Amino acid sequence: MKILVPVKRVIDYNVKPRVKADGSGVDLANVKMSMNPFDEIAVEEALRIKEAGKAEEVIAVSVGPAKATETLRTALAMGADRAILVQVDDGVEVEPLAVAKILKAIADEEQPGIVMLGKQAISDDSNQTGQMLAALMDRPQGTFANTVEVEGDSVTVKREIDGGLETVKLTLPAIVTTDLRLNEPRYASLPNIMKAKSKPLDTKSPADFGVDIAPRLKTLKVSEPPVRQAGIKVADVDELVAKIKALGIA
Repeated sequence: MKILVPVKRVIDYNVKPRVKADGSGVDLANVKMSMNPFDEIAVEEALRIKEAGKAEEVIAVSVGPAKATETLRTALAMGADRAILVQVDDGVEVEPLAVAKILKAIADEEQPGIVMLGKQAISDDSNQTGQMLAALMDRPQGTFANTVEVEGDSVTVKREIDGGLETVKLTLPAIVTTDLRLNEPRYASLPNIMKAKSKPLDTKSPADFGVDIAPRLKTLKVSEPPVRQAGIKVADVDELVAKIKALGIA
């Protein structure tokens, strides 16, 4: 069985994003970039399934600029067998539906038993690609995975939901999206980082898969969130009620 793991290049989670002066978007100049944390978890889980003898190959794929090669090399250094970069022009943001269409085309070629991806990217928090991919491919899906167990021709996924955990059993092939508590991703060792440089990495374009990546949404303005105001102390309930009324909350 193959496992296909999409990964995205995003601003490192330790970096505070800066908004461009003209409000047209987020400033990426001289900003540290890294693999989306949820995707790191997906790579780790795919590798654990392979190490358990339940998969033969882990393929990392990314849709992004040429610099996304670095992100794919990270996945290869962690242990993925090969990688595919679907390259777009620098500065082009590919929307979830277009990404899902590209992933469907790759999955049709590779025929993976599982497509395992992070539940969302921290760059836009869309949480859409996995679900759209499952719909396009007409495959069962287990989203927000807390636990993943592959047995024979099925995979059991414990999902994190508002009320606790929900367990679903999916017939393979299936789509799984990973949540934070699924695992702790490994660090790539120096020898594996060196080995990753010689692992296969193919470069494609959206046109190779017949996918139009023209945006369907237009960003009107990007701005910093309002600064949180300092709290105040009140002497008693009457003063609290008066303050609430003065603010127009009640």
